[in-house]
Parts: sequence; C-alpha cells; structure tokens
Amino acid sequence: MNNISRSVVRRSLSTRGLRLSSDSVGLARPAHPAALRQTIRQYTLDRPGGGGFFSLGSGGGGGGNDALEISNWPVTKVNTILNIVPQGKRFVVERLGKLHTIHESGFFFAVPIIDQISYVIDVRERAVDIQPQSAITRDNVSVEVSGNLFVRVSDPEKAAYGARNPLYAVMMVGSYHVHLSYPIDLWISQVPYGRSAIGELELDEILHNRAGLNTLIKGSLQDAAVAWGLEVRRYELTEITPDDQIRIAMDKQAAAERDRREQVLRAEGDKRRAELTSEGIKISLKNESEGKLIQVTNEAEAEKVRLLREAEGKAESLKIQAIAQAEALSKISEQLQKSGGQEAAALELAKEYAQMYATMGSKSNTMFFQESAGNANSLLVQAMSAMKAMDAKIPSDISNESK
Repeated sequence: MNNISRSVVRRSLSTRGLRLSSDSVGLARPAHPAALRQTIRQYTLDRPGGGGFFSLGSGGGGGGNDALEISNWPVTKVNTILNIVPQGKRFVVERLGKLHTIHESGFFFAVPIIDQISYVIDVRERAVDIQPQSAITRDNVSVEVSGNLFVRVSDPEKAAYGARNPLYAVMMVGSYHVHLSYPIDLWISQVPYGRSAIGELELDEILHNRAGLNTLIKGSLQDAAVAWGLEVRRYELTEITPDDQIRIAMDKQAAAERDRREQVLRAEGDKRRAELTSEGIKISLKNESEGKLIQVTNEAEAEKVRLLREAEGKAESLKIQAIAQAEALSKISEQLQKSGGQEAAALELAKEYAQMYATMGSKSNTMFFQESAGNANSLLVQAMSAMKAMDAKIPSDISNESK
C-alpha cells in the first residue's frame, strides 16, 4: 500500500470510529461491521480510476443489472395483498419487522401494513465479471488477473440477514483471492484466509494449472459465501497477464524453447534417417546373401540331378549296348554254326583289316607294319584258328547257361 492510499484509509477510518494498527501490516480493527463495510465501499469508490477491486460491466453474463442490483440492495416490493412471486425468485416477508415467511414462485396473500415484502431475491445463477486486478505471485512476479464468478442464492434467509449486501461481499472475497498487492487488510479480519490464491503459487504454476487455481479459488469463496446464503458454482480465470518485462522474457523463452525443440526434432529426424538407412542396407545385404545362398543351393541341386540323370543315362546306354552286343554275338554264333559261316567271318575280318590299314595310311605318311602285314593268307589262317576256338567255347557256355 502506498503512502497516499494509507493516508486516505486512515482518514476514512478515523471518521468512522476505526483504527489502523501500523505494526500489523495495515490490519484494521473494526469497531462495527456495518461501519467497516461502508468504509471499504467508500474507499473502493474513492480509488483513482474507479471500480475498486472489481467493476461490473456488460460482459460475463452479469451486465448492468447485477451492478444495479448490488447498488440497490435490498430490492423490495409493495405489498398488494395478493402477491405473485415470479419463477426464479423468492419473496422474504416480514411481519412487524421480523421474518415471517419466505414464499417461492406462485401467489400468496399478505396482510397490508403488518406484512412487508422486505427482500425480493433472485435465486437464478448469475455470472459476474471481475475486472483485471494487480497481483503478485509467490516468485514476486506482477500479474493482472481477471475472471468470471458464477454464483446463486441457495438460502434466501441467510442472503437477507447474513450480510448487508451478500453479492457485494462475495465479490469482495473473490477480488481478494485473485489479488495480493491491493491493501485488502481492512476486511481481512472477517475473512479466514491469510493469503490470496495467486500469492500462493508461482507464475509457471498459475499459467499451467489454471484449472487447479480455479478450484482453489472456488473452494475458498464457497467457505466464505455459505454464511451469506450464496453458493459459488464455479470460478473461471479468463486472463492472466504478466507485466511487460516478464512477457518479453517469456516470449524469448518460448522462442528459445521452440528453437530447442526444432533442433531436437531435426536431430531425432537425422538419427532416425540414419537408422532406417543402415537398417535398409542391412536388410538388402541379408536378402542378397540369402538370394545367393538359394541360387547356389538350386544350382548344386540342379547339377546333382543332371549328373544323376547322366549316370542313369550312361548306365542305361551301357546296359542297352551290352544287351545289343550279346544279341549280336548270339546271332554271330548262330551264323558261325551254319555251313560256310566260318569262311564268311574270316572274309569279313580280312576286309576290316584292310580297311584299318587304309585308314591309317590316309592320316599319316609314316606307317609301321609287321613282317607279314600284306600276307592275306596268313591273316585268314589266324582268323580261322580264332573262329574255331570261339566255336569250341561258345557251345560250352551255352550249355552251362542252360544248366
């Protein structure tokens, strides 16, 4: 609290029978609650710029009607004997200056002169716009906070007799709980809270935990509003504005944080790209090696099958050749047993012998012969001897096979 404000408060308190203790951080000792409320009201109206802790405008659902109702509290109505209570309102009827009854929506009869409709209370929920207030956080940052207070009358009797102006009182409490630097010590003795919700939190906590702060303020307001017959439905912070230096620093911090995140994302992207590239190379090499392995395996299997088929073919060929040769020999043997067969065989051998020498002579200029190479008679004699030996052996082989 600055010196000018303190002097204004002290003068105002002195005129209303209040004293302000300088050793208690400006805590007021009210001599009478009504005088204290009037002092606070006068002080808020005397503040430069007007509006005090709050000012009601056309926004937030409250509008000028709320401001008019607060300033004109209590709202009364003339007793017309047959009285009609509109929906959403309650009529508090006093008989001879004492509470008689509270009527809900509908109609009722009231005795004229004796019965008075002292309070017309609207029990519908209303939204009150609390204008920006200067506050100081726990880490000594100056901020401006504004919000909307949603409240309704839950107990018309307490609203009528619990406070001189219940809406004004709950709005004062609401302003206090979003405010720390304002000299609210004048009425703090009536409110069981030593610090505001903003003053209990650091700036980062306020910015990042607005829902928790709303709940904290709502709970504190509800504790105070119960005695005044009010129910605080919710409190919503609409704007939190730090001072210019803090805002510039926050912008720089946000820019640095964005740059850091960009660098981190770029580095993670490069890392991921390198990982995917190496993984792709690894998979490619693996697939290539597996392909080569399959190729070699298939080629080996094909070679094995080929060799097997060739071996089977050769075996089959040799078998067929052997059978053919055996059949040929059998035929030759049969022919040799016939008349003139041996002479024909000898002639055939001599013919082949001559062809062999002719072939050898066509391939080389140098030839080596036996002494009797050109003696055909000698060749025939040798062939006939061989044929006789074969004739003697073949029948014995045939007889052995038959046995």
